[in-house]
Amino acid sequence: MILLRLKIMLIVGGIGFLAFLGLLAFVAIFISDEADFDSSMDIGSPGDLRNVSLSEDVLAHQAMVEKYASEYGISDYVPILLAIIAVESGGTAEDVMQSSESLGLPPNTLDTEASIKQGTKYLADLLQSAETKGVDDSTVLQSYNYGGAFIDYVAGQGSSYSFKLAESFAKERSGGKKVTYSNPIAVEKNGGWRFSYGNMFYVDLLQPYLRTTPSFDDDTFQLVMEEALKYEGFPYVFGGAHPDTSFDCSGLMQWIFREAGINLPRTAQEQYEATEHIPLSEAKPGDLVFFHSTYNTANHITHNGLYLGDNQMFHAGDVRPDRTEVEVDERRTEKGTTL
Repeated sequence: MILLRLKIMLIVGGIGFLAFLGLLAFVAIFISDEADFDSSMDIGSPGDLRNVSLSEDVLAHQAMVEKYASEYGISDYVPILLAIIAVESGGTAEDVMQSSESLGLPPNTLDTEASIKQGTKYLADLLQSAETKGVDDSTVLQSYNYGGAFIDYVAGQGSSYSFKLAESFAKERSGGKKVTYSNPIAVEKNGGWRFSYGNMFYVDLLQPYLRTTPSFDDDTFQLVMEEALKYEGFPYVFGGAHPDTSFDCSGLMQWIFREAGINLPRTAQEQYEATEHIPLSEAKPGDLVFFHSTYNTANHITHNGLYLGDNQMFHAGDVRPDRTEVEVDERRTEKGTTL
């Protein structure tokens, strides 16, 4: 069981250490080496991926995606398949995975179930080819858009995906012809164009719908974090202590620990009083971090969050960028009370 311990922070000017961490107006995760899926890295284990920002139209196809992912032996890739649907059609077209062309058919030929079945099979075939030829999964994702020839192309040039390779492949296939492309990702990257072959930004387009779920050694901490991540992006609501109302700082901590079988009192002050106090230097992932004087109240303790390691924490907070000073007091005080 996690030992809930306390780091004592002496905050000058209110926000202090929170400002150092990057306080947001939403429940947010701060992990310095968080492996967000992007075009500069491989996705690692697909089983560690989770979807974010998917529309209800996309999620409506999840059961069918899971069915065919299981049939073709790629259940770990369900988050990727859903991300492909989000990019290809937003979940609203009949040919929801735009997979007709992978069968040599005209675009939008397949109905929804046939599209998901073929799109899933196509991804499974690409993954098999990638394994045989020793290329990474990011290459596979770009190949869903480009076709299997891109796997051979990358295999001959180091076996690792890069945007530069995706760009050069499209340049060769298009004969260097460029077209205007106003997607914000392209605008930021090159001013708003792409080569007239497939979409060289395909891996980047998938990124907003995928994120790596952090993995922790402590089983209880893992349960706590899995519950916490469900509420990432929820707005801060003073007095909130339930998903139906959203959360304040201590309401969030109480809720996520309860799901792991650990009962915390309701307020930050009460949680402070119920936990053992330790120096900041002894902080470990799973500890609670407490702050005082972040706003005017009769309580000494006014904010808390879940420590993740590397001076990062998960918390519900409200933005107050005008207050940034910090002083940390690592004095030990013994309370003798643990959970």
